[in-house]
Amino acid sequence: MTPLYTALAVLVTFIWGVNFTFIAWGLESFPPLMLTALRFFFTAVPLVLFLKPPKFNRTLFIYAIGTFVMQYAFVFTAMHLGASAGLTALLLQIQIFITVLLAYFMLGEAVSRMQIIGMLVGVLGLSVIALNLGGDMPLAGFVCILIAAIGWSFGNIASKQASKQASQQQSEGAVVSPTTAKNKASALSALALVVWGGLIACVTLTLCSLIFETEAWQLATFTAASLKSWLSLGFIVYISTLIGFGLWAHLLSQNTASKVMPFALLVPVFGMTTSVLLTGEVVTWWKMLAMILILSGLLLANVKIKQGNKHQPA
Repeated sequence: MTPLYTALAVLVTFIWGVNFTFIAWGLESFPPLMLTALRFFFTAVPLVLFLKPPKFNRTLFIYAIGTFVMQYAFVFTAMHLGASAGLTALLLQIQIFITVLLAYFMLGEAVSRMQIIGMLVGVLGLSVIALNLGGDMPLAGFVCILIAAIGWSFGNIASKQASKQASQQQSEGAVVSPTTAKNKASALSALALVVWGGLIACVTLTLCSLIFETEAWQLATFTAASLKSWLSLGFIVYISTLIGFGLWAHLLSQNTASKVMPFALLVPVFGMTTSVLLTGEVVTWWKMLAMILILSGLLLANVKIKQGNKHQPA
């Protein structure tokens, strides 16, 4: 990965790490499915009126359902059930390993031996959490986050496929250099993917919320919501979703999943730090052990990436 792509990957993981604290604040006023539906309503509207829709096919549907519906419906529900922002950010990163494995079996992308070692070390860190369920991470929340991770993993693969397809279509016939056309097309297709995928998610999640959270759909819910919750929703929509997922989809379209996904291990680092500073989450020895193992896994995975690039033919 180029230095620019590396910097963008770190920026996105920082945004997503901080985002867990904003989710906790949003859940103070809204039930989980409603908050998720609101997130994707404002993600899609009004941008759907200005962005050309990507090709509506199975890939787009899987991306919307996996990345948006499954991931966030279950993450928000887990936090509503008592999972802390820091631990949620940490445990959700099991999606990294699932994604790399899916990319290997479904896309034929290579995974180096050092990357495998790094992932195994990261899994040890996640296992520490599983051995300390209760309190900040109830069992029901643990299960919800595992389901969310599986959904996000399939969404990552679909995102990569959909972004490549749309980028190729938009770059055809462009009257600029091939590199410029590819970059512009990729950026636009990534944003369109998030916005139109958000529209699919909004419809799905609104129906689910109307069924399971019927009593919450009244004017009092919105008028009584705190300013902090509304501002948190704004961050979740415009910073975490539009900017974060737009950049992430662009990164996946320009690089192999095995190079991009290890950076997501930084999300729990930023997430835990923010939760401790802003919500007062208590740091225990096992949380620190899990964090150290996960960060070590990230470093091991990226050492091989850098070495491998030196030996690639020019």
